[in-house]
Amino acid sequence: MTRFATMWRKSIDGRTAALYLLPSIILFSIFVFYPMFRTLYLSFFLTDQTGNAAIMVGFENFQYLLGSSEFQNSMKATGLFVLYTVPITIILALFFALLANEKLKGIGFFRTMYSSTMGISVAASSVIWLFMFNPSIGMFNRLLSVFNFPQIQWLLDPEWALLSVSISTIWMNIGFSFLILLGGLQNIDEHLYESSRIDGAGYFYRLRRITLPMLSPTLFFIITISLINAFQTFGQIDILTKGGPSQSTNLIVYSIYREAFINYQFGTASAQAIILFLIILVVTILQFKLGERKVHYQ
Repeated sequence: MTRFATMWRKSIDGRTAALYLLPSIILFSIFVFYPMFRTLYLSFFLTDQTGNAAIMVGFENFQYLLGSSEFQNSMKATGLFVLYTVPITIILALFFALLANEKLKGIGFFRTMYSSTMGISVAASSVIWLFMFNPSIGMFNRLLSVFNFPQIQWLLDPEWALLSVSISTIWMNIGFSFLILLGGLQNIDEHLYESSRIDGAGYFYRLRRITLPMLSPTLFFIITISLINAFQTFGQIDILTKGGPSQSTNLIVYSIYREAFINYQFGTASAQAIILFLIILVVTILQFKLGERKVHYQ
């Protein structure tokens, strides 16, 4: 009787747990699992303009993409964009977090300013940067003219366009990274710093031996999230450059959008999405395999 009662109680607990999970399962099934499997399915087909599978071509969509110079340029631009934005964003956010963690009068104002970019949408931020990069009335070219430097076509020159978008992206992302790193700094036990001061340790020694090791879980999280977000960048590309000039800012997510909703080639767009998914998966796995070894959780 006791065994039956235990089994009955466990079944009730299991059904209760499933009931609580049901809303999440439904939402994930509609907005994550179904689109993922649908994308995988369409990547093996040529589609009509409505996105319905027409002719099965197997891996030909992937073969076409891997041999396409346009897709290769998109991959190169994406790699450069990630290289430009992620390290600089994290370094600047860490620098600002270290400053804002000091116990100084009025430091709350600077904490608010450093994190304020979180409160502005990508669309609104991109419009502001669009005006700032304007070759005629933009702030940057006006500053260059003050110092008699030549004018730069920030968003119209292939040599400057990707760098310009990267600058705006760093500004947009720095608030989130700053806030997370500041929270990590404030969770470090103050007694560790007090003991090191008694032993005569200087600021940079404490930074190297205490702050960074104790902050490593937070840094690991920020690096992982920043890498994933950088690969998925779309909004500022669409508003600032639309993939131009000369495909220099045609990042892979924008390439997927253009292939699907402008060229109506849903099969090759789905294949690009699968390739992007695999790239992010590999980068994330490498991040966990290599980066987590240097993380100190205590």
